[in-house]
Amino acid sequence: MTPTRIALLGATGSIGTAALALAREFPDRFRLVSLGARAKDAALVRAAREFGIARIALDDAAAAARARASFEGEVLEGVSGLESLAGAKDVDVVVNALVGFAGLRPTLAALRAGKRVALANKESIVTAGELVAREAARHGGSVLPVDSEHSGLHQCLAGRPVSQVRRVVLTASGGPFLRRDPSTMEHADPEEVLRHPTWSMGPRITVDSATLVNKGFELIEARWLFGLEPDQLDVVIHPQSIVHAIVEFLDGSMVAQLSTPDMRLPLLYALSHPDRWASTLPRLDLTLVGSLQFEAVDPARAPGLVLARRALRSGGTAPAVLNGADEEAVHLFLARKIAYGDITKLVREVLDAHVARPADSLQAVEEADRWARGRLHEAATPRLRT
Repeated sequence: MTPTRIALLGATGSIGTAALALAREFPDRFRLVSLGARAKDAALVRAAREFGIARIALDDAAAAARARASFEGEVLEGVSGLESLAGAKDVDVVVNALVGFAGLRPTLAALRAGKRVALANKESIVTAGELVAREAARHGGSVLPVDSEHSGLHQCLAGRPVSQVRRVVLTASGGPFLRRDPSTMEHADPEEVLRHPTWSMGPRITVDSATLVNKGFELIEARWLFGLEPDQLDVVIHPQSIVHAIVEFLDGSMVAQLSTPDMRLPLLYALSHPDRWASTLPRLDLTLVGSLQFEAVDPARAPGLVLARRALRSGGTAPAVLNGADEEAVHLFLARKIAYGDITKLVREVLDAHVARPADSLQAVEEADRWARGRLHEAATPRLRT
C-alpha cells in the first residue's frame, strides 16, 4: 500500500498533536510531507526533525526567522507559505488544524488543487461556507470534517440524502458553567473558563465552549457541510460527551454516533475514509458508562449560541462578522482586558451594527472579517481594564 501523503497545518495545537500521534501509530498508512503552524517554531522544528520533514511554514514572521536560524530545511512564511504547503503537488490530504481566520486561505488553496481536506479549522466553513462548497465542487476537492460532532453526522448520514432528514442534533457538554448560577458568571476569570470538563482544547475554543458560541459555529458548519436548512439544526446538552451527533429521519427513527471523547477518533476517520483502520485508540464500554443524560439548552448559559443562531439565519457575511468579533473579544478576555460577561455583549453590538451582504467571494469575506475586528475594538475601548 502506498502511504497517503499529508500536509499537516496547525501541527503544534491539540489536533496537530493528535495527528502526530496517529502518524507514529500508522507509519505504513500515511506519511507527513510538510508541517505548518501559526507561531510555535520550536515545537514545529522538533516535529519536523522527528518525521524527517524538509519543508515547514510559519504564519508569524518572527517565528519563521527563528526557525530559519535553527532548521536545516526550507522555511516558508506567512499565510502564503501555508497556502503553498496546502496546494503542493506532493500532497494527497491536507489536515487543516489551524485556529482562526488564517485557516481559510489554505483551505481554499487545497480545494483548488483538488485535495481532500481533513478540516478542523471551523472558521473556513463558518465564515465562507458557500465559497468553500463552490470551490470544492469546481475543482474536485473534498472536505471531511474533523470536529467530533460533524464527523458523527457524516457517519450517521452514511451517504443518505438530506431529503430524508427531519433534523440533526449536535451535542454540547455544557462547558464549565453547566450547573453554575448565570448571575455569577459575569466576572469569571480565564482559569475558571478554561477548565473544560471533558475536552482538552485550545484556549479560544475552550472559551467559546463556555459561551456556547462554539456550538453555534458548529450549526453554521453543519448547514454548509451537509446542505441543511437552519430549522433542521438543533443542539442538546449531553454532559458525558459520549454521543456526538444524532440524525432524526422523516419516519421518526434516529441514528446516533457514540465514542469516547478523544479527538484522535474523528481525525482517524477523516484520514482513513472510506476505509476503517484497526487502532489502539480507547474503546467505549457502555456498561461502565451506565446511563446517558440529555437536557435542553438554557439560553441564559448559552448567549453565544443565541448570537450564532441569529447569524445563521441572517446568512451572507453575518457569520464572518460573528467569528471575527468573537475571536477578538476572546483574545481581549484571555489578556484580562475585558470581563467574561463582556464577550457576548460586545459581539452582539458588532452584529447589531452590521448589514449582511452576500459572502460569495474571498474579498467579501475578508472585508467583513476586517470590519468586525475593527468595530469590536471600537466597542471594547470603554470597557478595557487598565
